Formats: sequence, structure tokens, C-alpha cells
Amino acid sequence: MSVAIVHDHLVQRGGAERLLESMVRAFPGAALHTSLFEPSATHPGLSRLDVTTRPIDRVGFCRRHHRLVAPLLAPTFSSLRLDHDLVLCSSTGWSHGARATRGAKLVYFNTPARWLYTPDAFLADAGPLVRLATGATRRSLLSWDRRAVAGMDGCIANSREIARRVQDAYGIDPPVVLPPVLVDAAAPQAPVVGVAPGYALVVSRLIAYKQVEAVVRAFAARPDDRLVVVGDGPEADRIASIAGPNVTLLGVVDEPSLRWLYAHARLLVSAAYEDFGLTPIEAGAFGRPVAVLRDGGHLDTVAEGRSGVFFDAADPEAIDAAIDQLDGTAWSEATIRDHAASFDEAGFIRRLRELAADLVGAAALGPQELVA
Repeated sequence: MSVAIVHDHLVQRGGAERLLESMVRAFPGAALHTSLFEPSATHPGLSRLDVTTRPIDRVGFCRRHHRLVAPLLAPTFSSLRLDHDLVLCSSTGWSHGARATRGAKLVYFNTPARWLYTPDAFLADAGPLVRLATGATRRSLLSWDRRAVAGMDGCIANSREIARRVQDAYGIDPPVVLPPVLVDAAAPQAPVVGVAPGYALVVSRLIAYKQVEAVVRAFAARPDDRLVVVGDGPEADRIASIAGPNVTLLGVVDEPSLRWLYAHARLLVSAAYEDFGLTPIEAGAFGRPVAVLRDGGHLDTVAEGRSGVFFDAADPEAIDAAIDQLDGTAWSEATIRDHAASFDEAGFIRRLRELAADLVGAAALGPQELVA
């Protein structure tokens, strides 16, 4: 069977990009399409793939400032016509505009477009040019989005939270297929110079809805505790300006360093409004408990009392209290690891292929043993 996989853009390291690696393994030999591709900026496993890009990729400015040129991605994908038995779109708002000229189009929603359906959260840290471009094009992009959804043959949500958003946006009740967790706790680690074990850890893009600022402010009231923040983004400079001496901002790190940071952390904190709560499961693979916001994708990935604790508001006082609660609880590393292990790639691939087979037929899809 001929399969094409379409992803919005490959210019950053995030959960959707990690998920794409599993999709590629689910359909060996699939053609991979995206709008923008910057190999050095995305996960190493993706940087080595044969990726077909759109003409917009020829402009380096677009790869460096993908949020600023986001409205241009609508026509970029609308003009992408793919002659395959299955077109699988991994979408946070754009790739589902691709057209399947012969076969079925199956959309895996990492989220409906934030700039269309939750613009206040999306634009909280945006500059004036991004706000202007988004505001000027929002009405036409809403119309484009509805046409793109009307052209799909099936869809999947990556969490119960995203299923709710898809229902609200489109009136569709999609099945939920939780993403797998790909971090390998047994793989090589690289110690991070200047970081001693026993810290609290945040792993996040530094954008407004991730609410890293609230975590950093919580540690102002914990001068004897330490926080290590991994990630980069538009809020990096502002977060650095409020970080106290007990907060270390590392920016983006490589995979061996990230594994070391997970392994030597005391706990992980996330105050983000997550589509799918990936980092709590990654921390769990190393037996580390988590303190997270009781919201969104975290509700699918954190087992309260078994793998971590929740706080009910993304404010420093609530975060501080949750960390105290976590530190005062005896945690079983084995139980935490077992919970993380339930988010396995084999189960994800099996369910994804089952839903694809419902659209194109099991015989056309091919045998399960083709999956590595």
C-alpha cells in the first residue's frame, strides 16, 4: 500500500515531532511531507529522514520565523495533492489541508489550530507582527480550516482534552489514541557540567501557555531548593530576567544530556496547559515523580498518588505546596516506571494501523509484521 505522512513543519523539538517518529515506524517506506524543514532544529531521528518540503522552505526566513509566516501555510498545504492509498496528517493546524486525490485522508489531531480556536493563549507571547498577521487572516483561515476538515475521511485525537476541542470546533467525536513515549532510560547519558543531582526539573518550550514563569516564581520562595529548566522559546529572555540564583536555564540540550537530567532530577514540574502531557511520562521512565497542573493532557498521563501529584492553579503558591506534598510522600520508582511503560509504542502503532485499516481495508494496509 502507498502511504504518505504529512506534518506541519519540522523546525523545532516537541511532542508532535517525537510522535511523528512513531508514525514513520508504523508505516515503513511512507513518503514524508512537510512545509519547512530545518534538520538541526528538530529531533535527530527526524533529521536523517528523506523529507519532501514545500516551495516555502526555500526561504530561510520562513524556517527561522515559522510563527510569523503561519498564515502562509494554509495555501502551502492546500496545494499539496497526494496520490496515495492513505494520507496520514499529523496536524496542529495546517497539514490536514493536504488533499488525498485517490485514497483516504486520516488526520491525527495533536490539537485543532490554537490561533483559530484559543487565540488568546496562542498569542500571549507573540510579537506585534504575529498578532497583526493572525488577526487579519483569522476569519479566512477559519473558513479554510472547515474546508480542510470536510475533506478528511477520519480523524483521531491524541488525548481526551484534544477530543473535547475537536468536538467543540467541528462537532466530531474522534477516537483517542494516546501517543507513545520514546525516551529510552537505558540509553547512554551525558552529564551536564555544573548541575548536581537532586534538583527539580522543567522540560518545556518557553512559550506563554507552558507557564514556566509560574514555576520559576515558585522557586523564589524556595531559596534552598534548585530548579533546572530545559528548553527555549519566545519567553526565554523574560524568564531569565526573573530567575533567581537557584534557577539554572540550560536552553536546548541533546538527547544524552536530557536523559541524564531526567535520571538525576528529584522530580519534574509542569504548569503547562498541555495537549498531551508528555514530559511527566518521560520523567516517569526514569522513576521520577511529578507535580503537574490538573488540566488538559496531564489528566491522561499522570496517575495521582502513583506517579505524581496535581495542583489546581498555575500560581507560585499552589506549585510550592505541590512540591512540598510530593517531597513528603514516599514514591515507588518501580510503580512510576510501570505507569510510564504503559505508554508503549507497539500499542500506539497497533491502534493507529487498525484505524487506518478501517478506512482503506486491512488487506491494502499490509501485515502488522511490516512494522519495525
